[in-house]
Amino acid sequence: MSLDDLQQQLGHRFADASLLRQALTHRSHGQPNNERLEFLGDSVLNCVVAAMLYRHFGRIDEGDLSRLRANLVKQQSLYEIAQRIGLSQYLLLGEGELKSGGFRRPSILGDTLEAIVGAVFLDAGFEAAQSVIVALYRPVLETVDPRTLGKDAKTLLQEYLQGKKLPLPVYAVVATHGAAHNQVFEVECAIPKLKIQVLGSGASRRAAEQAAARGALDAAQALVPAGGRRPRAPRGARAAAQGAPAGKAAADAVAGQPATDAGPRAGTHGDDASSDEAGAALAPPRAASLEDPRPARAA
Repeated sequence: MSLDDLQQQLGHRFADASLLRQALTHRSHGQPNNERLEFLGDSVLNCVVAAMLYRHFGRIDEGDLSRLRANLVKQQSLYEIAQRIGLSQYLLLGEGELKSGGFRRPSILGDTLEAIVGAVFLDAGFEAAQSVIVALYRPVLETVDPRTLGKDAKTLLQEYLQGKKLPLPVYAVVATHGAAHNQVFEVECAIPKLKIQVLGSGASRRAAEQAAARGALDAAQALVPAGGRRPRAPRGARAAAQGAPAGKAAADAVAGQPATDAGPRAGTHGDDASSDEAGAALAPPRAASLEDPRPARAA
């Protein structure tokens, strides 16, 4: 597609088109490339995003504003904006980067977006660059939850578990798919104490971990409410279970408490616990566990 389409997406038409071409040129393609423009654009971007946050969140203190800004200008955030405006189709890459899928690489797309900001600044000044950044970030800012302050899913999950005095999650890569330049990672996030095992996938290990962490956080919040205790069984189910050891064990399973029988227990680290076992611990007991199917003997 022509650069006219990209300029329309940015809301800025370059007086010096060579600046835009340089901003789109990766070092693998040759000189002049976009590395110096990236340096300049990074500073302008940080300034404008800081001003946007200052105006948008009037009750957030300096430390939280800094953390939120860092989240909004990090590589992943820039990559998502670049994807939204279709920036990958305009990149000028060397043959090696083209073959290895460089037009999909988050670092290249994020750096290019910063270089474009720098190019706009040189082309028309700070106010023009500010207008471009505000337009790009307005949809992002509208979805920011000030309660989480831009923390990623892994951080939110860790803080949630620490607040409940629960062990931290364990992450493990369980599979990779695709060619070397276009891999998809599958990562498991496990919380053994809660018998939670969630899979997440992504184009990088980090992205897959974040996806798994989001799922694990949702599962943990559903299992352990705000009060910090697991859901208890209905009163009727507990009353029906009284009077027989087997019935008590079943009722305990409903209430999320460990059974009191002498049967084997799962390891504390969850190494041997399968997802089927985790599901069984949360499923309601079968009727056979509350009733003795054997016929009564005559007195």
